[in-house]
Amino acid sequence: MDRKIRVGAVSYLNTKPLIFGFEKGMMKESIDLVIDYPANIAIQLIKNEIDIGLIPVAILPQLKEYYIMSDYCIASDGEVASVCLFSDVPLNEIKTILLDYQSRTSVALLKVLLKEHWKISPDLVQASEGYENAISGDTAGLVIGDRALQQRLKSIFIHDLSTSWKELTGKPFVFAAWVSNKQMTQQFIANFNQANKFGLDNLERVVRENPYDTYDLHTYYTDNIKFNPQFDKLEVITLFLEKIKSYK
Repeated sequence: MDRKIRVGAVSYLNTKPLIFGFEKGMMKESIDLVIDYPANIAIQLIKNEIDIGLIPVAILPQLKEYYIMSDYCIASDGEVASVCLFSDVPLNEIKTILLDYQSRTSVALLKVLLKEHWKISPDLVQASEGYENAISGDTAGLVIGDRALQQRLKSIFIHDLSTSWKELTGKPFVFAAWVSNKQMTQQFIANFNQANKFGLDNLERVVRENPYDTYDLHTYYTDNIKFNPQFDKLEVITLFLEKIKSYK
């Protein structure tokens, strides 16, 4: 390719270890890094505005061609902490759920859990910026990312979607993966993996350079998120994609 590879990453704290190497100059001669929120990165990859994206796995079927091209991803095996349904009332008293506009995978996962795990059918409403302020009474909200970590301090009931998925299926979960819409060379993939690994090898630096007093980032990066999962990513993603076919 006679230009730099365009790489899209997510603007949340959960990606900081994965992009730390890039931010410190690794691969600067071969990539341009774009930062946005998950749904936008997904759209850019679909439209070929970027070549690689850390994208919500729910959009994989919309890509004409795709390759999961890194060993690293955003996964969990139990509580993830930052993808939750928040409410002031128990599940069976929820009448309306406001849906986070920043992620497609989390919305799709929520629909699976509502039907198959919690067995409730509240009204689902597409939300816009600032909707967290409307979470009250029998109106709940699906909130992801850094805003979810903040919402944990406000809501009475916190239903962690990854925990609930594990209760339903017995499986871990993959929220986002590094996906390319064209084949990359083996050398590029090896370098990309090394850049991802750099942040994980320097987690204390990542935490120190991203001060955050709402939630303990060391816990978040070591207990909640599995950046280099030892389970079969493709098996988990395939199960999820099969389930969401019925929940468009």
